[in-house]
Amino acid sequence: MSNSSALHEVTPGAREDFGWTLGVLVRNYQNSSAAVMGGFPHGARGYQVLVAVVGGELPNQLALAQHLGIDRTVMTYLIDDFVKAGLVERRLNPADRRARLVVATARGAEVLAELQRSMGQVEDVVLAALEDDERKLFRTLLRRVACQAPETPAHGLGACEAVEQMLKQDGA
Repeated sequence: MSNSSALHEVTPGAREDFGWTLGVLVRNYQNSSAAVMGGFPHGARGYQVLVAVVGGELPNQLALAQHLGIDRTVMTYLIDDFVKAGLVERRLNPADRRARLVVATARGAEVLAELQRSMGQVEDVVLAALEDDERKLFRTLLRRVACQAPETPAHGLGACEAVEQMLKQDGA
């Protein structure tokens, strides 16, 4: 057996390559969601921030930044823009009056509910190759992998930055 045929047997084809398939999925999601996001502050990144704020489990900017893998100084600008748009507000933390809680406004919750309906349709388009039960399983498996991902090292990229870098490298 020649080296080239041995290499062919070991090397997966492009369609079996994890990075390629993940990149295609992310690009399809990004392209499909861009129209839905329209003028929403900070697009898909902003959407994830609002999802986290409305969820209420991450009370302050630092917790949001760490959860979403966004630099904490960038998170300040995101929250500032959300406050200006009337989507969130900063409130004094009753447990620590030096700290501020980031809380969704009623308008923020309404905007998120509408975006989530639209994003559900986007997900259906992106996952159209799967049957309904396969979509549910795929989402479950994807959530498990994402939630059990190793911590990002201090010098590494957060989730948002990693996706943005991948899209830039691919010319998206």
